[in-house]
Amino acid sequence: MNERDWRVLLLGGASGTGKSRVSYPLARRYRVPIVEVDDLVLAVQRMTTPDQQPLVHYWDTHPDAAGLPVSRVVELQVAVAEALRPALEAVIGNHLETGTPVVIEGDYLLPALAAQDSFAGRPADGRVRAVFLHEPDAGQLVANYRHREPHEGEQHSRAQVSARYGDWLAARAAELEIPVVTARPWATTLRRVCALLDAPDGRTGTRG
Repeated sequence: MNERDWRVLLLGGASGTGKSRVSYPLARRYRVPIVEVDDLVLAVQRMTTPDQQPLVHYWDTHPDAAGLPVSRVVELQVAVAEALRPALEAVIGNHLETGTPVVIEGDYLLPALAAQDSFAGRPADGRVRAVFLHEPDAGQLVANYRHREPHEGEQHSRAQVSARYGDWLAARAAELEIPVVTARPWATTLRRVCALLDAPDGRTGTRG
């Protein structure tokens, strides 16, 4: 088992940047389970109504929202992430309380969440680490979606949103001195992420 100084690892980044490509081998390396934020979203949606949690249900209740200007879609993406923040804080706090290690990955992880000093009343005490993957090239994201979802065709608008959201996440992470790792070259992404995690302090502002 590889040694680690963290209890909870947050792996963030915009859609299509390769989080799943990294998160599963990362979890195997450290022998810890994975929680996917998408599963939490589905659980919250199933247990609430659009009236109770309008932002969490936003994409389902506004099917034409993808046609909004890119900047507005990114604003909504951030707003949905903020709406999910209490649920994520509870999950992180539970793992801190029980001492159960975990990798949590997803688009809705915000740098501000990763920088908190406590979660659901549980002090982080350096036990929560975070890394954000970044792919700034919308053309590459189109190719990534084509490979992952060939039945969906060329997803140019989605790629533009993802690139802009990824830029926003990377900028906020840098401000908070949370590591940002460029998604490519893919052959070395896992190694670069692990190098940051194995360093004494993950909040170095390093861009890998």
